[in-house]
Amino acid sequence: MCLCWAATAEAEYEKYKDPKQHINVRIKDLMGRMTLEEKIGQMTQIERTVASAEVIKKYHIGLAHEVINISSSSDDSLTESERRFIDTLKGVRLPKIGFSAEEWLTPLGQDYIFEPEGPGLNAPLQIREPTEAEMSRRNIPRPSIPTKSANPARGRGAEQQQQQQKKQRLSDEVPPLRSVLSGGGSVPAVKASAGTWIEMVNSFQKGALSTSLQIPIIYGMDAVHGNNNVYKATIFPHNIGLGATRQAYINMKKVAACAKHYVGDGGTTDGINANNTEISWKGLLSIHMPAYANAVAKGVSTVMISFSSWNGVKMHSNRKLITGYLKNTLRFNGFVISDWQGIDQLTNPPDANYTYSVLTGIGTGIDMIMVPYNYTQFIDVLTSLVKKEFIPMTRIDDAVKRILRVKFTAGLFESPNGDYSFVNYLGCQVRAQRIGKGSCEEISCIAEEWDHSSYCHKNTVDPTTEVVYNEDPDPSFVETGEFSYAIVVVGEHTYAETAGDSFNLTIPDPGPSIITNVCGTVECVVVLITGRPVVIQQYVGAMDALVAAWLPGTEGQGVADVLFGDYGFTGKLSRTWFKTVDQLPMNVGDPHYDPLFPFGFGLTTKPTKEP
Repeated sequence: MCLCWAATAEAEYEKYKDPKQHINVRIKDLMGRMTLEEKIGQMTQIERTVASAEVIKKYHIGLAHEVINISSSSDDSLTESERRFIDTLKGVRLPKIGFSAEEWLTPLGQDYIFEPEGPGLNAPLQIREPTEAEMSRRNIPRPSIPTKSANPARGRGAEQQQQQQKKQRLSDEVPPLRSVLSGGGSVPAVKASAGTWIEMVNSFQKGALSTSLQIPIIYGMDAVHGNNNVYKATIFPHNIGLGATRQAYINMKKVAACAKHYVGDGGTTDGINANNTEISWKGLLSIHMPAYANAVAKGVSTVMISFSSWNGVKMHSNRKLITGYLKNTLRFNGFVISDWQGIDQLTNPPDANYTYSVLTGIGTGIDMIMVPYNYTQFIDVLTSLVKKEFIPMTRIDDAVKRILRVKFTAGLFESPNGDYSFVNYLGCQVRAQRIGKGSCEEISCIAEEWDHSSYCHKNTVDPTTEVVYNEDPDPSFVETGEFSYAIVVVGEHTYAETAGDSFNLTIPDPGPSIITNVCGTVECVVVLITGRPVVIQQYVGAMDALVAAWLPGTEGQGVADVLFGDYGFTGKLSRTWFKTVDQLPMNVGDPHYDPLFPFGFGLTTKPTKEP
C-alpha cells in the first residue's frame, strides 16, 4: 500500500507546474506529455469572434486524417480525398524541409515522387510520376510514410473500422487552441469596460485550464500605440511623433511585446502597404534591421512577419531572414508569428493552394499562424503534413518550445487570469487633472482607424477670450469676423495600413481651402494632424507658424500646452520633410537632398508663463 501511494504521489508531481523549476526543465517536462494535436493547437491563433471556451477546450484535431497512399491502380480505385490530394499537389512547387540528401527521391506511395528543381537541400520540389528506373530504386533510404493498402478487396468497412479505432485512440486527447486575438476594431461590446474585457478573456482561459495539461492561452491584442481597441484607453503618439521628442520611453512593467512587421515594411516601393522592398543586403541590415536587433537584445517575446516582400520574395516565405538571420544570427528565442492570414498570401490569388502555404510558412520558421478564422483547415493541413513527414517533428517541437517559453516567462501558468485590481482606473480623471487644469469639454475629436477613444481638448484660453469655432470657414466669414488670431487644425483622414496608401500625399479637402481662406486674412498658426509629412510647400508662405502635431494620441492637451505658452516647443523632425513627392525617396546624404524642412529641424521656444 505504501509503495502504491508513493508511486501515485510521484506520478502526480508535474515539473512543468512547479515555478521553482528552471524554465527549460518545465518546457521539457511539458513537451514530453503533449500529443501532436496539442502541439499544433499551440501553433494556432484564432480571432475572438470564432473563439469560445468550448472551442478552446473541446475542438478535436487529427481525428480523420488518413495518410493517403497514391496507389498504382486506376483512378476508379481512389477515394475522393485521394483525388483532391493529387489535384492539389500536381505541378506545385514545394520547399524541401528537413530531409537528408538521400531522401531527394521519395515515393509518395507508388506512383508520385517529389523531384528537386535544383541543387542543394533547400531546392524547391515538384511532384510527378516516376520513371521505371526510379521505381526500381526501393533501397533508397526515405522517411517512413505509413500507407493505406491498395488492395480493393479490403473494402470500405475495414477502412471505416480503422478510422473509428483511430478516433477512439484520440478520444481522450483534447488538443485545444492556445492563442486568441482581437484584430483591429474587434471588441466584445461597444464601449466595453475593462471588466467586460477581463470577463471575456477569463472565459476563454477557463476553457484552456479545464483540459488535462491546463496550458493557458495567450490573448493577443492588435494594439497600435496603446490599446486602441479598448474604450477610454490611453493612446500614445505615433512613433514619428515620439521620435521628435528625442527621448527614450521605457516601460518598466513586464509585457509580452511584439516587434513588427519583420522586416523592411517601412521601405516598400512608393510606400505602399505590403509592397516590395527593393534594397541590397547591406542596406537591409543598416536601415531596416537595427530596430529588430535592438528589440531582440532587450528580450522581445514575439516577432510578427510582414506582408511585404524583400526583392520579390515574400517575407512569409523567406527562410533566410526568419530562421537564418532572426533565429540563428540574432539568437531570437521567442516565437515568430505570421500576420493576419499571412501565409494565405503566399499564392496568387491568396489561398489558391493552402497545403503549399502551410508547408512553406511553417518550413520558413514561423512558429504560430494567425489563421484567424478557418482554423479547422489549418489544423487539418498541418497535421496531415506532419504525419506524412513533409514537415519534421523537430520543426514542430522548435515552434512549441518557443511558444511555451514565452508563456512560462510571462508567468501565465501561475497567473493565467485577468486582474480586476485596476478596472476602475481606466480613463479616470485623476490622470487628466495631473496633466492639466480646468474642465474637459469635448469640442472635437481626433482619432485614427481602429481607435475607440475620444480625444478631449481642455479649455486653455483666458475666460475673457471669445472663441469662435467654424468647421469650414469661407472668406467672407473670416473677413467680417474681426478675429485677432486663428488656429487652423487640418490633416489627414483616419487610416491604417492599406487605407493610408497614397501616391500624392496631399491634405484632403477641405484642408487646403481652409488654410487659404483663413491664413490670407488673419494671423494664423496651422496645426497639422498627420501620420507622415505631406505636401504643404504651396501653403507655407501664407502661414505665420506651422505645428506638426502628428497623431498626438489621447492627450491632445499637450498640443494646447505649447500653443498657449505653458511649455516651449522642443521637438525636432524625425523624418525629412519633402517639397514634392517627386523627390521621394529622399534621405540625409542623398545627392539630391533638397528638403522643405531637413531631418532634425524644429524651432526651440521658451514658455511664456509658468505651467
